[in-house]
Parts: sequence; structure tokens; C-alpha cells
Amino acid sequence: MTLTGKSVAILGAGRSGRAAAALALREGAVVTVYDEAETITGFSDDVTTHPCASAEIGATVRCDLLIVSPGIDTYGPLVQAFSQQAGKVVGEMEFAWNYFRGFTIAITGTNGKTTTTEIISRIFQVNGISCVPCGNYGKPLAEVVMEEPMPEVISLESSSFQLETIDRFKPHVAVWLNFAPDHMDRYPTVESYHHAKLRIFENQDADSVAVVRRGENLPTLCGKVVTFSTESEESEWTSNGITIEHAGRTVLHVENDTCLRGLHNAENIMAAMAACSEFGRTLDWKAAFVGYVPPPHRCELVRTLDGVEYLNDSKATNLHALESALRSQTRPVVLIAGGKEKGLDYSPVVPLLQQKAIAAVTFGQIAASLGEVLEKGVPTRVVASLDEAIVTARSLAPRGATILFSPGTSSFDQFRGYEHRGDTFRQLVQQLH
Repeated sequence: MTLTGKSVAILGAGRSGRAAAALALREGAVVTVYDEAETITGFSDDVTTHPCASAEIGATVRCDLLIVSPGIDTYGPLVQAFSQQAGKVVGEMEFAWNYFRGFTIAITGTNGKTTTTEIISRIFQVNGISCVPCGNYGKPLAEVVMEEPMPEVISLESSSFQLETIDRFKPHVAVWLNFAPDHMDRYPTVESYHHAKLRIFENQDADSVAVVRRGENLPTLCGKVVTFSTESEESEWTSNGITIEHAGRTVLHVENDTCLRGLHNAENIMAAMAACSEFGRTLDWKAAFVGYVPPPHRCELVRTLDGVEYLNDSKATNLHALESALRSQTRPVVLIAGGKEKGLDYSPVVPLLQQKAIAAVTFGQIAASLGEVLEKGVPTRVVASLDEAIVTARSLAPRGATILFSPGTSSFDQFRGYEHRGDTFRQLVQQLH
């Protein structure tokens, strides 16, 4: 992609926008950054910045290339306006990928992307192969491609938002972890969300590899297909949650060799190992998990108090993640759930709740409506805030139980993000006495 003398407009002044601007400058472009914020900082003097961007302003902007940051709705009025006089429209991931010369493993799915992305990177790094976790997690890809030397491999977490704006993007290995309804506040239908994620396979050909969870609703895929499963022994990679099996032999003992637990993490491990196997080198699997601690806010044990475990699963921002966390529990559960209203149907969780939980507490914007649903399965209390939820859950949890904080929806009604929400939960639990 030749940009010398070309005009590049970047929509979004966050980290990915800054990285895209730096890369575009390196390639000789004339760069202008637009953002709806009242002030824009962090750019070199060679970049022209325009705060207070609007659809009205966007309709007047002419550029050879428009680069859209993933946090901005691709189909919203702002992008539509800026696209009117743009020669081409892509996202930051697509733009940066055109300058990467190594091996690409891209990971998508409703849940488990970050853990799988981290495991892939760790497997390569421990085995002496340079790899950077990036994309929707870690660094923006535009930062990575400017590194010297460029890594041999990228472990690229790819969200539906990023996949909406691809054009030529073609990973050597595309990993499909799972799919469940999510982001219904951005997508008009479940089908449109599914279609956005399916774009990860769009440009793959006979030389490409797709690593997919067996039983997923996928079209016929090009190239080699490798499956993993915790439910079917007919897959290439299988697990019962205790061991990982491949080609008729045990290749990893999950409980002895890792600190990861649960069927959902066994799937993440299998997907990562299957993807790394396609690089074509012999790899030491066990070494990759020595000292590895999974990302926070994912069924993270905060503390045990009065015989009750407190688990922080704030990353559970949808029903599928909530179900995965519940399914993995072996102790009686008092569930804390709630947050922003995203238009999701929570009734499918009721049978599982009846099996795993003894009580539930709901909080936040969705507290009342979610409480009505969960009450059909277990006794449920409705409260306003997270601190109230913790105190209430503690009163309901007998010795030997687990208080599982797995919200099942996003956090933006009361928090800046799931990290802020999880950190707050951790701090409140640590203050209990």
C-alpha cells in the first residue's frame, strides 16, 4: 500500500488512532485525525488534529484513505458521513496488517479470545519464537508492525468490530472459538453479528488453516480445517477438562501442568495449541504454562473468607460467558449478575442456574428485569449497587459455597469498563472482615 503524498483521515484519537497515524506518517502520508472529543492530544506536530468531529464536518472531508478506529460504529452516522468522499475505508487492523511480513494467527469468538491470544503468544515466546499479542488485546497492530525487528508471529485478537472493516486481511490461521448473542446494542440482529465474525475466513484460500470448535454454525471453509471439542471424541483435539488429547495421546495435563480450570479454558488451550502446531516447528507445550497466570477478571479467585470463595469473573459481559463460568463451578454458587441493559435474553441460563446455584443477586441498570428471570431458577435479591450486592451475597452464602461475580452483561451503566468493574469488586471483597 503506497501512501506517499496521499491524504489519510483517521477517525478516532485513541491508542489505535495514534498508532495508525504514526504508521501512515512513516509511509509518507499527509495525516489528519478527527475525534468527537473536545480536545485531542498525543500526536506529533506532523499530524493535523480536529476535535469536536461531527457528521456535518465528516461530509465535507475528502481523503484518499479513511482509517476507522474499532470503537466507532462502522455503520453509524459519523463513519457514514466521513466515508462519502473517501477513496477507501478500512479499519486500523486491516491498514496495519498490509505492512506485516510474518505469520498471522487471528482469533475470534464471543468468549475466550484474550486468554487464547495470550496462550498462543506465550507458547511461541517460551519456545524461542518472537510473537506479540495484539489487536483487540494488547498493542494495536499498527504499533507492532513498526517494531524493529518485526516479530515472526502475531497472535491477533480480532473482534467483530475490527472484522467489519477488513478488505484483504488473510490470516495464515483463523481461530473460531465459539459464538453466542452479544453486542445487541450495536448490531440490529444476531445474524449481522455472526456475519461480522465470519469475515475472519473471508479471504482464506487452499493454503489457509481454520481452527474451529466442533459443532459451530459455520459455512464451508477453504483450506485445512482443524477441530477441537470438549464434547466430541471425533475432533482432532479433545479434552475432558482434565487432560488434552491429540492424535491418540495425552499432550497436556490441564490440572497438573496449568493453573487454568474449567471446560471453557480447556477449549482455549486446545485452540491455542492447534493454531501453534500449524507454524511447523516442534514446540514444548508444558513449558509454556509454567508460571502462566491467566488474565484478571476471568474466574479469578480474589480470596476465601469464612470458608466462602469469591470469584471475579467481570469479563463475563454476555450470557455465554456467564453460562461458561457457572458450568465450571463445583461448589454451591451464589451468583452476582447485572449491569447495562444490552437487550439479551437471559432465560436460557435458568436451568443451569438451578443446577449450580443456591441463590442470586442482581444489581445495576438491568437489576429488576434480570432478577425476574433468575427468580424462576433460584431465590433472587435485587439491589442497586455492587457493594450492596456483595454484602447481600455474603449473607446468602454458607461455608463451602462460592460467590461468583459473573455479570453477564457490560459495565457501562456504573463503570468505565469490565476492568474497572472487576477491580472494584476485588477491592470491596478485600475490605470485608
